Amino acid sequence: MTAIRRLAAILAADVAGYSRLMGADEEGTLERLKALRHELLDPQIAEHHGRIVKTTGDGLLVEFASVVDAVRCAVAMQRGMALRNAALPQGKRIEFRFGVHQGDVIVEDGDIFGDGVNIAARLEALAEPGGICVSRVVRDEVRDKLDFAFDDLGEQSLKNIARPVRVFAVRIGGEAAQPRISEKPALPLPDKPSIAVLPFQNMSADPEQEFFSDGITEDITTALSKVRWFFVIARNSSFTYKGRAVDVKQVGRELGVRYVLEGSVRKSGSRARITAQLIDATIGSHVWAERYDREVADIFAVQDEITERVVGAIEPQLYAAERFRSQRKPPESLDAWECVIRALSCIAQSSLAGYNEAEALCRRAIAISPGYGRAHSLLSWVLLRRTDWSGDVASFFAEAEAEARAALDLDEQDPWAHLTHGLVLYRQRRHGEAERAFHRALELNPNFALAHAVLGLPLAYRGAHREAVESAQRAMRLSPNDPLIVRQASHTMAFAEFAAGHYRECMAWARKTIERHPGHLPPYHALIAAAALQGDTLAATESMTDLLRLRPDFSLAWADKNLPLTGDIRGRLLDGLRRAGIPEE
Repeated sequence: MTAIRRLAAILAADVAGYSRLMGADEEGTLERLKALRHELLDPQIAEHHGRIVKTTGDGLLVEFASVVDAVRCAVAMQRGMALRNAALPQGKRIEFRFGVHQGDVIVEDGDIFGDGVNIAARLEALAEPGGICVSRVVRDEVRDKLDFAFDDLGEQSLKNIARPVRVFAVRIGGEAAQPRISEKPALPLPDKPSIAVLPFQNMSADPEQEFFSDGITEDITTALSKVRWFFVIARNSSFTYKGRAVDVKQVGRELGVRYVLEGSVRKSGSRARITAQLIDATIGSHVWAERYDREVADIFAVQDEITERVVGAIEPQLYAAERFRSQRKPPESLDAWECVIRALSCIAQSSLAGYNEAEALCRRAIAISPGYGRAHSLLSWVLLRRTDWSGDVASFFAEAEAEARAALDLDEQDPWAHLTHGLVLYRQRRHGEAERAFHRALELNPNFALAHAVLGLPLAYRGAHREAVESAQRAMRLSPNDPLIVRQASHTMAFAEFAAGHYRECMAWARKTIERHPGHLPPYHALIAAAALQGDTLAATESMTDLLRLRPDFSLAWADKNLPLTGDIRGRLLDGLRRAGIPEE
């Protein structure tokens, strides 16, 4: 079919908080949406001569020949929704946002395209739940034909639209719609990730569950505040939004944060369903969402577990979101925080090239901001890890230790400073002191997944096999999707099993690590030695060939000098490497 152009009025619609509603009651939400479509939305669209172009899970795109019909239809639907929601608790209401624009569209195969459609969609995103936003051209066209009043929201820069669009909110009923843009200027964003935790909604009929939902909100806020990378809005400020239908973009502007965490709690009998979603408030897009179903025999234990899981998941998701944001900037315009975020991404690559780039980024961050402790911490770590591929640890110890101590001097309360100091101590074979440093990092942030992952190494050296395994498992449970955490935790599992003499289990974990991160060298050491001691000559030879391809100068002498080996573990690992055929020098 040939594409044609025509002037049309376009109405875009979606459900505010759709992910939250689906997480709390997926089947019920879908049934209520179907009923709304059948009983209210579709009949109103037909009555006002509209054509439904397409539907999504929570949205509609409707075309009208008349802009007057489009606005009348939008108001009628919102008024109908208000009546239906009046008797429902806030957490169970389905509220739509509408955007209406009039413009030129391209029609092809029944679908419509072009800036006219895009502007309508952007206007919908600006609308309050239960509200309608229209463009100036719509307001001007209908102002003398309809009795509705409009609130001027000013010029708005819409994503992927070349010129600003003047936006108006339709007054529905006798009250003015809340302006999307506060009369106060938006608070500036801090120079590190900023987040507000909104009160989790109680979706249960039992008002006593308010204590549970408020408790989860407070615990998550407190736990996030221990992550020194983050700027976290205090509980009292976030709780001013309790019980209100809010738009996360407005929350972001009012509180001066980039990210907003919201969620809900629904209890039925002995089970509870908790949902959480992290949103980039600057653009309204989802960063992460998860749902947890738990038995609530011990409500405080569930509260603690959910807090741990949510915080453990959020930290790497925020790093990933910040990294994506920084990658859109040219290298010369990066600030210290963005250099550090890119450095973390390079470290996750597990390659010499990645560590070299990470070192350069850390040094640049320090040059930009000498008092930035996190850059000193990461530089210390990078210097130590680079020796996996080249050089001797001893040649980097002085600077690595100096950088770790600089981080501690700058902020003794920073868990990362204690983590990297512990890594320096560990590589110096001061395992007891390293264990204490890792414990100190976890005292400051109990949900610090990387600290849990590395803590298992000195625990394994002192024979605490069960504790070492549990520490690594907790790291993976806290942050199952962060490749850096999973890599370190699975390597720790392999080493803990080797230390305990469980060579088959060691081989299994080492292989898992290598499969995901084939350029990461430490698990090869354990795999080669365990295979040789197990008598699996073929596996030992194959792994040794892979290691020597990645690092041709690897030798027993280098391993004895540079790996943090002591006692019986040192003897068995070197013996296994020797049996496999690793060169002496």
